[in-house]
Amino acid sequence: MKFTKMEALGNDFVVTEGIDPDPDLVQRLCDRRRGIGADGLLVVDDFPTMRYWNADGSAAQMCGNGLRCVALYAVMRGWEKEKEWFSIVTPVGERRALVDGDTITVEVGKVTIGGMLRIGDRVFHEASVGNPHAVTLVDDPSRVAVEEEGPLVASDPAFPEGTNVEFVAVENERRIRMRVWERGVGETLACGSGMVAATAVAVGQRTEPVTVVVPGGVGQVFFDQGDAFLVGPAVAVFWGEWPQISAAS
Repeated sequence: MKFTKMEALGNDFVVTEGIDPDPDLVQRLCDRRRGIGADGLLVVDDFPTMRYWNADGSAAQMCGNGLRCVALYAVMRGWEKEKEWFSIVTPVGERRALVDGDTITVEVGKVTIGGMLRIGDRVFHEASVGNPHAVTLVDDPSRVAVEEEGPLVASDPAFPEGTNVEFVAVENERRIRMRVWERGVGETLACGSGMVAATAVAVGQRTEPVTVVVPGGVGQVFFDQGDAFLVGPAVAVFWGEWPQISAAS
């Protein structure tokens, strides 16, 4: 099985084509000691399409940084052209993308803000970006025990299918900082859909770009006619071949 290792703001992925993986295979590919190592697996086809699995083998509906990697991959494969908008088919519908060098802009979709609930000492805002999020405002994300608090929130009965959890500090209306615990992965250096959810909750759905600082780097989020767009870098890190299965597995 040929693959490309890609990353976007430190959110890293194994990208391949033409397989229908079971959870065990996803876990083996994403294992950082015995496999390639990644936050998740992206399977693409030349429509182009995107399917995504978290590192624990669970399927996910949307991945904003993964979508940006797929957009770059489609241009690298010659399926689409650079500096021209094109569409990618995802489990939650078609999403537009634009590749300009290593800066990739993708349409993540609409954000739905739900209710608020208290878990422990914090108040969380529910949000959906095609996948679930719980966003809380904090003074300093660097001082939050994300690996402890994240799974506690995600396993709360309010989220029967789990959730992504964002801890967000607002510097001003054009700049926020966040850390994230991703459902099915754990703490990651970035989460594209989480950056969108955090922006919508923290400063609203603004048309001017909002800078979002995450441990893996800096991206931007803006809204156009109700749709969220995510902007930031993505790169191909290396190429390889996984020897344990054929492409038909």
